[in-house]
Amino acid sequence: MTSPSSVRPQRICVLGSTGSIGTSTLDVIGRHPQRFEVFALTAHARVDALLAQCLAWQPRFAVMPGEQAAAELRQRLREAGSCTEVLCGERALVEVASHPDVDAVMAAIVGAAGLAPCVAAARAGKRLLLANKEAIVLGGGLFMQAVAQGGAELLPIDSEHSAIFQCLPEDRASWPQRIERIVLTASGGPFRSRAPETLAEVTPEQACAHPNWVMGRKISVDSATMMNKALEVIEARWLFGLAPEQIEVVIHPQSIIHSMVVCRDASVLAQLGTPDMRVPIAYGLSWPERIESGAQRLDLLKLSALTFEPPEPRRFPGLQLAWETLRGPAGSTAVLNAANEVAVAAFLAGTIRFDQIHSVNAATLEGLVPQPERAASIDALLDLDAESRRVANEVVKGLRTC
Repeated sequence: MTSPSSVRPQRICVLGSTGSIGTSTLDVIGRHPQRFEVFALTAHARVDALLAQCLAWQPRFAVMPGEQAAAELRQRLREAGSCTEVLCGERALVEVASHPDVDAVMAAIVGAAGLAPCVAAARAGKRLLLANKEAIVLGGGLFMQAVAQGGAELLPIDSEHSAIFQCLPEDRASWPQRIERIVLTASGGPFRSRAPETLAEVTPEQACAHPNWVMGRKISVDSATMMNKALEVIEARWLFGLAPEQIEVVIHPQSIIHSMVVCRDASVLAQLGTPDMRVPIAYGLSWPERIESGAQRLDLLKLSALTFEPPEPRRFPGLQLAWETLRGPAGSTAVLNAANEVAVAAFLAGTIRFDQIHSVNAATLEGLVPQPERAASIDALLDLDAESRRVANEVVKGLRTC
C-alpha cells in the first residue's frame, strides 16, 4: 500500500483565496505540507492579501479579475523576486481551475462569478470542493451534468452539506434507497429571537455580527435573513438528488449538530463538531481519509443543552422562496440568487432597509419568469443573471423613492 508521503503532493487551486474559506483552506494545507501544495490562488480585489499569500505559498499562478489590480500584483511580486505568474480576467479563472496539473479545486468565490470556473473544473474531472453555493444554485442542472460528463469528484464544503455527505456511504448509487429526508440545521443568526416588527431598524453592523461563525459580510447578512439557508436547500436538492419536499430546515442555535439524515428505517444520522470550517475543508481535501484540521475538539461533557425550533416565517420570510423556486421554471433559482446579491449589496450600502431584502427578492421573482432555454448553457444563465440584476436594481430604485 502506498503511503501519502511516498507520492507527490496534491496540487490545489484555491478560487477566492483571500476570503474566510480560502484562508482556512490554506491553514489546513499548511498543516500537511507533504500531502498538498498550492498551485494557484485567486482573489477579487485584495492585492495586499493576495501578495502576502503568494509570497508565503509561491503558487505557479495568481489570478485577479481586473487588469489594474493584476498589474500591481505582478509588479510587486517581481520586485519581491517571486516567480509566480499573474493572470487576469474571467478566462484565467477557467484556465487555472481546469489546468491539467491541478488535482483539486477549492471553489470559494462568492456569487455568480464562480459558475464558469466551477463548471470548467467539473468538466476537466477535478476533485471539486464546492464552497460556492451560488454556482450550483445558479445552474444546478447544467452544473451536475458537467460533473457527470467530466467524472469529477464533487465534495460539498458548506458545513451542512458536508455533514450530510459524511453521514452517507461512499456508494452514491445507494443514497436514494437510504434517504427518507435530510434536515439542514441553521443557527438562526443574530436575530433568531428578535421581534419581527423591529427588523426594519437593523444596521449592517448588527446583521454581520454572527453569534457562531466568522464569515464575510455578504454571507453574514444571508445568515441573518436565512437566505443562506434557502440557497442551501437549493444546493442540497442537486447535491443529493432529492425532491424539494425531502429537505427540511430546523433552527439549532448551538451549531453543534451540523445536519442530519433521516433514513428510511427511521434512524437519524447526525454529524457533530465545533463550528469551524476547517473540519469540512480537511474532509474534502483528504476524502475518503480524515486528517488533522486544526479545529478544537468537541467536549461533550461541556456542552449545554442542544435545542431545536422551527424557523419563524415572519422573521425569515425569504426561506420559503427556496421551495417555491425549486418548483418553478428552470432558471428561477438563478433569478433568486441574483436578486439577493443585489438586495444584500443595497442593504450594506445603506440604500434599503434590512426587511426590504425580501421585498426585492420576491418582486424580482414575480417580475421575471424565465423560459427553459435560459438555463440551457453557461452563457444563457449568465445572461439571465444579468437581466435579473437589472430587474432587482429597478426594484431597489423603486424602494428608495418610496
